[in-house]
Amino acid sequence: MLGRFFKKPSDDMGGRVPPGQSLTARFPVLTYGPTPRIEPHNVEVRVTGLAEERTFTWADLMALPQTTHTYDIHCVTHWSKLDTTWTGVAVPDLMQHIQLKPGATHVLIHSYGGYTTNLALSDFVRPLNLLAHHYEGAPLETEHGGPMRLVVPHLYFWKSAKWISGLEFLDHDQPGFWERNGYHMRGDPFKDERYSDD
Repeated sequence: MLGRFFKKPSDDMGGRVPPGQSLTARFPVLTYGPTPRIEPHNVEVRVTGLAEERTFTWADLMALPQTTHTYDIHCVTHWSKLDTTWTGVAVPDLMQHIQLKPGATHVLIHSYGGYTTNLALSDFVRPLNLLAHHYEGAPLETEHGGPMRLVVPHLYFWKSAKWISGLEFLDHDQPGFWERNGYHMRGDPFKDERYSDD
């Protein structure tokens, strides 16, 4: 399978390919548990924790500025996909409508279906991060996190939570699902931060 669908690059392609990764033209589907199926009009992103509580509806999110970015993505299972194009709400644009309380340093991302993953606030608010609803110009497929997922391209892709439903702001780093099960708390692919003992 590796030879058919994945290609080991001869070099890091000018710093684009992290150590231990192979390139793929496909978009593998990797999900723990059943796939939630949510209609766009039912999507809500609830803000809790160290922030003024509020809920963003699908209509609220579509009313915000929409941004398109093209970048590379990297999965902890050793595949990378280059030049992927996503459209959605840039996290800094969303944060203009979120009032944080003193002491907030991290955010726990919640998903429909119960999945969670953690991010330092500094990793979350980067300009390239999106609450994405389109991929390659088409509505995001359910299997890839549609109708809306978080995309955090500078970290391994398990941090880019599918089917996003909530943002819980915290004063500490709290492990999410895969972090509780041995994955690295941050997950920088260029530092090969795959597992908690890396």
